[in-house]
Amino acid sequence: MGMIDRPVIIPAVAADGSLYPIEKMQAHITGQLHLAVSVFVFDGDLLLLQKRAQAKYHCGGMWANTCCSHPHWRETVEDCAGRRLMEELGISLPLRRHLTVDYEADVGAGLREHERVTLFSASTDRSRLVPAPDPQEVEATRWISLSDLRHEIAQEPESFTPWLRIYLDRFPDLSFGQAA
Repeated sequence: MGMIDRPVIIPAVAADGSLYPIEKMQAHITGQLHLAVSVFVFDGDLLLLQKRAQAKYHCGGMWANTCCSHPHWRETVEDCAGRRLMEELGISLPLRRHLTVDYEADVGAGLREHERVTLFSASTDRSRLVPAPDPQEVEATRWISLSDLRHEIAQEPESFTPWLRIYLDRFPDLSFGQAA
């Protein structure tokens, strides 16, 4: 979607906390701190997971939370979260903004995530939600209980993105997603 023709510019975070534009791949090559969003869609205790498309520039074929992305330069994190939920999964839901956390992770192929990520959640009735994943972004979706998710990650951690494992380590019950 234009990534080959035109670089994607995202907000990086300078040492003084100010934002400046950086090309997305450059941020991942250098491990520069940058802004991101992560969305968690729940139906009660069930979380909607996505399996990243194999062709993604990192972590292809791995299971992740519902949606993750980077805001474009000058785009708000709220607008980014809603935009990417629609672009990746074809769904639109009211999102609740939660805390912002920093993390770093090696995501393979010489790339690093070093993100200041704002977490969002939504609640839905899965029987009324019909995801329409973009196959260039998402290979599959599924609903899973948090206990089953923790069990699967313990059995096959390499099947899950580093950031999902980090979130579950920091927030074992993903309680940020259950807040009003």
